[in-house]
Amino acid sequence: MTRETGYRRDDVLQYAKQWAMGRNPRYLDFEHYGGDCTNFASQCIYAGSKVMNYTPVTGWYYNSSSDRTASWTGVTYLYNFLVGNKSVGPYAVVTDETGVQPGDIVQLGSKEKGFYHSPVIVAVRGGRIYVAAHSFDAYMRPLDTYIYEKARFLHIQGVRDWQR
Repeated sequence: MTRETGYRRDDVLQYAKQWAMGRNPRYLDFEHYGGDCTNFASQCIYAGSKVMNYTPVTGWYYNSSSDRTASWTGVTYLYNFLVGNKSVGPYAVVTDETGVQPGDIVQLGSKEKGFYHSPVIVAVRGGRIYVAAHSFDAYMRPLDTYIYEKARFLHIQGVRDWQR
């Protein structure tokens, strides 16, 4: 049986501020393996959830570079996990830019490539969204300074953990 534990957005923001311009040595830097943006987004989400989902293949976890799910580092896989998760760990809904809060995720894409980048939203001020990201490291970068054709916004609604 699962229970709601809440998503600690302040912990997400603290983690993003600390590691946006550097790398946490606990995690492999995937910069040279297709990019580190979703790995960084997952680290931030984990900072706010403290719960991983160890379901083989479709879960969301990282123990090491060779013991992790595709959803930890892959843009589409993270999306599929967050919006489809009915078990333990964080879960999200797709919204628009007016429905996001700091600690949520935005995924950027193009018609040709699909979705390819997963910045973490760190502030919403005066109608502008600011993000932190790896792969072109950034902190408090205005979202509207990126060049992209489409965006999907993932509002993390909560976290489930196993009830003890």
